[in-house]
Amino acid sequence: MTLNAEEIADHPALHRCVRLQALAMNQAYQANPRLSSVFATQQRWLMAHIGLALHFRRDPSDYRKEATAARIIDAIRQHQVASRNTADAFIKEMLHYNFIEVVPADEDARIRPVQPTPSSLEEVVGWMLAHLQTLDGLDGANRLSLFLARSDALARLQPLVADGLLSSHPVREPKQTFSLFTWLNNGGAVMDWLISGIDPDHAGQDRIPTVVVSIGDFGGWLKLSRTHLARKLRDAEEMGSIGWLGQRGQSVMWVSRDFYNEYMTAQAVKLAIIDAAFAEAFGTQASS
Repeated sequence: MTLNAEEIADHPALHRCVRLQALAMNQAYQANPRLSSVFATQQRWLMAHIGLALHFRRDPSDYRKEATAARIIDAIRQHQVASRNTADAFIKEMLHYNFIEVVPADEDARIRPVQPTPSSLEEVVGWMLAHLQTLDGLDGANRLSLFLARSDALARLQPLVADGLLSSHPVREPKQTFSLFTWLNNGGAVMDWLISGIDPDHAGQDRIPTVVVSIGDFGGWLKLSRTHLARKLRDAEEMGSIGWLGQRGQSVMWVSRDFYNEYMTAQAVKLAIIDAAFAEAFGTQASS
């Protein structure tokens, strides 16, 4: 039986499991900040999923149905994720940093398919593993081992996850403070870092302490300018979503219970999408 978003959100183990997930995201970011940043901003995250889904759904026997830059850009526009110019700039950036590569076309030189490089696929696999581990931590099932046992697991699962994310209103239109950070460069990493430093036992407090003390150190780790990060944090502070236990920027930062719950609700929605996709991809339920 798959877990729906409400069941996940109400699960007593969610806070501890998601904290471990956030720590895994932090480790991936530290290992390769530039590549991880593709998944650390809402718009780029969705564009990457669209491109990957087209890649995995291509028909290798028909060169006219390959995943080209033009087809990816068209799909991004059709899903209203970004403008043509933004999508084009994203593709060019992915090519520049060797996150995707052009594949020579034998039949027609005018068609230039692109595909993710091995390092990019490793990043996607790591993202998927972290979320499957969270789901297994909630119900004791064996999604992770089933995924690892199949060489075609990512190709089967990722397009269905992309479908679920793109069709989800809560994913596309996040609430309040969560939305504020999803449009910040590396905003996902900002939230993961904040949540990873929270003791789940403190989750019921109105002001939940984090491990962040210095904005400068925080921004340095995230490769963000101190000024840019401070501006976004100030916006969140004005909303009552974050604050400081003492002097601003020189004491422990806290997050509000509402912001913390927003983050957990967003994770529950995403995890439910992944779980439903997993069940559809592999035809059987992971056993507990």
